[in-house]
Amino acid sequence: MKPINFSIGLSAVFNFFSKGAQHRPGAYLCRVGEMPHALVRRGTRLRTLLAILGAASLSAAPNPPIILDASGVANLRIETVEVDERDFETTVFAIGRIEEIPSHHSVLSSRVPGRVLSLNVFEGDSVAAGDIVATIETRQIGDPPPQVELRAPQGGVVVTSHIRLGQPVQPDAELMDISDRSSMWAVAKIPENEAARVKVGSQAHIRVPALGASTFEAKLIRFGVNADRGAGAVEGIFLIENKDGKLRPGMRAEFSVVLERRANVLAVPRKSIQGDPSNRVVFVKDFDLPNAFLRVPIVIGERNDRFVEVLSGLFPGDEVVTQGSYSLGFAGSGQGISLKEALDAAHGHEHNEDGSELTEADKAKQAASAEEGHAHEGADTLSRPLMIYAAVLTLLFLVVLQRLWNQRRA
Repeated sequence: MKPINFSIGLSAVFNFFSKGAQHRPGAYLCRVGEMPHALVRRGTRLRTLLAILGAASLSAAPNPPIILDASGVANLRIETVEVDERDFETTVFAIGRIEEIPSHHSVLSSRVPGRVLSLNVFEGDSVAAGDIVATIETRQIGDPPPQVELRAPQGGVVVTSHIRLGQPVQPDAELMDISDRSSMWAVAKIPENEAARVKVGSQAHIRVPALGASTFEAKLIRFGVNADRGAGAVEGIFLIENKDGKLRPGMRAEFSVVLERRANVLAVPRKSIQGDPSNRVVFVKDFDLPNAFLRVPIVIGERNDRFVEVLSGLFPGDEVVTQGSYSLGFAGSGQGISLKEALDAAHGHEHNEDGSELTEADKAKQAASAEEGHAHEGADTLSRPLMIYAAVLTLLFLVVLQRLWNQRRA
């Protein structure tokens, strides 16, 4: 069917509605409400009109739950956590690198000149303090010439070896580098505007991207001697344990330096927060329906590397979606089961399409509507309350347009 063209002059529209509202408000509202009803009888598409009338009601209407089946939950890998009050940390973010502790690095050398007679370790091997790592045949007179055993000055990993079998050596030559990496330095570039709040002993959560999701805990032991003028940062040196040897010098590190802690703060994991910065939402598991999730607007406060403070919108005990929350925002677009079907299955009796209980009056109304629909072949599709509702929305919409029109003319 061909849609109606709503190209009517603004002044004529304003005059019509304003006069009608002043002289006969009741009849005016009924008349305006009958307009969409009459258009439906004529089979007209109301795309433009319904977009205007429904804008306010859609923005205020509650979002229906997103209902999935078991396979949908499995495909989205849905995981939830229970909202609870916790100790909340205020942190500052910094980046940096993993470095060796200078006092844990040693160099092996020979006290006398000679040549390498035997070599027991190579790069990457672990040694203990006092282990024989090489034997040197000296240049002193003798048959055979005297030999000198070179022992590891400390335990650790052979990171560099400069000698090979038969190679001549001199006392001033560095033969081997050994590093004890059981603990390392994590050097952070702390922004200068936050450095005053960081103290020796401050704790940091450190993530090394090369090692995946693993997080290391460390404490600040000292500050660097100089500031980085180009980066506008001060170096903070954290001592970090490395018993398994996974950390290596030069690895990039991300720091969340703890500035303060607050108790009993309602907070949720960062990955549960969705939406744009002006409209933050979380998905909350329905307490009654299985595999159903509600889109809940929230107001957030501070955030750190792991959690976000929730100022309003949630209560302790709510279950929010963490894993799969992003994908859940694109689900429930009519391909899953409806709210009515889910409630009927959960409660064992019928419900209305909006989820409310189906009363005897509702059943009688549905039966009457079905009979009326057969009698009039589907002509009357809008009820009188809906006509009044549409009229009120139209009036409000046009009042706003009238004000805008007056401002424009002024």
